[in-house]
Amino acid sequence: MLVRLYDLPSLDDEIRKMEGLGIRIIRAFPPNREHIVSWIKEHSSLYAAGEAECCFSRKRPTLFIAARDNEILGYACYNATAPDFFGPTKVLESEQGKGIGRALLIACMHALREEGYGYAIIGSVGPTAFYEKCVGAIPIPDSTPGLYADMLRIKK
Repeated sequence: MLVRLYDLPSLDDEIRKMEGLGIRIIRAFPPNREHIVSWIKEHSSLYAAGEAECCFSRKRPTLFIAARDNEILGYACYNATAPDFFGPTKVLESEQGKGIGRALLIACMHALREEGYGYAIIGSVGPTAFYEKCVGAIPIPDSTPGLYADMLRIKK
């Protein structure tokens, strides 16, 4: 899906909503890399953890987390496997419906805009309605499997 980064919802509004719930949306801090990547591996997938590792290869990680009382509730990556891409992302099922995923998405979109991009690409989209509603994303025709076509599918 494609997102126009020059027409985003307010990040400040999202941060205030989360603060009202006792949740912080923060950029990942490099010393927390092992903890964050382990959490992603446990709650998301080995593939998502691999992409999150890429986010820590920069001086300023390209990964945001949602946390309450130092407990991770969710995460979102951008510029992981490819420049200008959003994802992967995940919010604990027990925390869904509170706007956490939306806040993480919008934080990443604002970060991409601050890096100079005019548009962002959301790769490997599940249900599209969430992205359409939150950031006005539109489908990119004939884009599946896209970037992930040559990825190894390791069987457990």
